Amino acid sequence: MDQIALRNRFAMAKGAWDEHLKGVPMPALGEGTAEQKIERLELALVDALGERATPETAEELADTMWTLVHARDDADPVKQRVTEHHGELARLGHQV
Repeated sequence: MDQIALRNRFAMAKGAWDEHLKGVPMPALGEGTAEQKIERLELALVDALGERATPETAEELADTMWTLVHARDDADPVKQRVTEHHGELARLGHQV
């Protein structure tokens, strides 16, 4: 993956983290390539958003998650995790 695409992925994930998870420290990303670290950040973001979702925020958080992955291949691990969370967010959103 080229450096510009990686920077864009990081910027999107960090921006979403800062917007939706104020006061929550970003996780340590550990060892590995830049792509592996960014993927770990994205997965942590998606999981944290899913854990904090309420009936009132479910739709917004689902949209935020989808924005991260909409153009990715269906085999992408982050897109797969977003898809898993979307079912729960849809059920939660219908409780409003």
